[in-house]
Amino acid sequence: MDVDINDGKDRIGPMFRDRHVLLTGGTGFMGKALIEKLLRCTEVGKIYLLVRTKKGKSPKARLEDIFSNPIFAKVIELRGLNTLLAQCVVIAGDVTEPELGISAEDRKRIVENVSIIYHCAATIRFDEALKKAVMLNTRGTKFMVQLAKQCQKLDMFGYVSTSYCHLNEKLLMEKPYPPPADPHKVIKAVEWLEDDVVDGITRKILGECPNTYAYTKALGEALVVEAMKDIPAVIFRPSIVVPTWREPVSGWTDNINGPVGLLIGAGKGVIRSMYCNSTGYGDYLPVDFGISAICVGTWNYVDQKDYSRNIIHLVSSQEIRVSWEGIIDLGKSIVAKKVPLNGVFWYPGGNMKKYRWQHNLAALFFHWIPAVLIDCLLYVLGYKPVLCRVHRRIANGFEVFEYYANNQWDFDNSGINHLRDQINEEEKVKFKIDAGGVEINEYFENCIWGARRYILKESDESVPAARRHMRIMWFVDKFCKTIIYGAFLYYFGMWLYNKVFATSV
Repeated sequence: MDVDINDGKDRIGPMFRDRHVLLTGGTGFMGKALIEKLLRCTEVGKIYLLVRTKKGKSPKARLEDIFSNPIFAKVIELRGLNTLLAQCVVIAGDVTEPELGISAEDRKRIVENVSIIYHCAATIRFDEALKKAVMLNTRGTKFMVQLAKQCQKLDMFGYVSTSYCHLNEKLLMEKPYPPPADPHKVIKAVEWLEDDVVDGITRKILGECPNTYAYTKALGEALVVEAMKDIPAVIFRPSIVVPTWREPVSGWTDNINGPVGLLIGAGKGVIRSMYCNSTGYGDYLPVDFGISAICVGTWNYVDQKDYSRNIIHLVSSQEIRVSWEGIIDLGKSIVAKKVPLNGVFWYPGGNMKKYRWQHNLAALFFHWIPAVLIDCLLYVLGYKPVLCRVHRRIANGFEVFEYYANNQWDFDNSGINHLRDQINEEEKVKFKIDAGGVEINEYFENCIWGARRYILKESDESVPAARRHMRIMWFVDKFCKTIIYGAFLYYFGMWLYNKVFATSV
């Protein structure tokens, strides 16, 4: 498709002018970033947010909570909080409920006004119970498709899937793949089966699929592909979504998924061993790159009417490739020398193990034994034991992580490459979808700053004290290793002396 890009003006932001957008998953990581981007960089009309009541808070209160997140500081400064609150309309509902739990009045408002839908709501827990995962990731998608079919002005239904949902394919192309089962039959089955029954047959249902997340997202994709004959739809497949590169603030995140959790665990001195193919790599996507790609993909589909590109990979490993070992080594170096975390349990160290028995042995000596000893000490001193609980969570997380860390996937990236050729220089800056200017060391340093500020809630003023504590832990680490290795050499030497020299006397 020939596109005039020589005038240099932004065409993507104005494309959203006066269009009403419906978004699910607005309280999640990508959802917040998408709301912020639409409000700051486009001329979007209304944003309808499907939000459920949670922990006693009303949907309106949850909207106010969303805007209290640091990611919105810049757009609030530019436009004012009241303006943003007026532009965002809360729709009380729940994608797990029949008819999405939406009132007749709200459904009418959506059907008559919404022209773009972004379905981002999902449980991203790999170990989620199958029934819950199906109800949210699969049946919730079915309900959203049904709503989309009723929308009178629908220009695009955007489904945010994952590039890691067809794990039997080592090279994933931008095309539909057969689902692991019939999504309609799976939905019906879990609807009438009791939770404990579904739990008991989960492993058999999943088959070769390693977890409920990949399984239910693949089923959700199948429902959207099936609906493409009736509605204009695009599937976006992001990879492992990680903190922002620069927009609207460097290193922003609101969860510890992916490498951020590893960096925190290693930086705190808690994670000291991992069973992992150290030379392998994951595919990481800074969330601001992913959101910009969704905006550009929407423009390409709606405004440029490029209906052939309805499955787009949002990936990075063809341009930037960092091994698992590289991430951990880089993280340990940054935490030890530049951005120390508060209250580290031990000086950052350890490494990845090629064989499971090596990891299990290292975990026993460097994870579990220290955890038990420190928890006993905490109990004696009148504090609540924490380390054993932390290591149980880490061990559960490793069960999922090890599958991805010891397998390798690659992804076709032709969709984004095409989009890059369609946008002009102003759009490339405003909606950045290339890796130009990304410096890995700087990026991961910003990630750790972000984890420190937004996840651990550690103030920048505490850095000098954290740095002093880190130096103390370095000496403690060296002292303990010297004692342990010295004792080992002493007793080994005594044993060798008794065996070789004492017997010859």
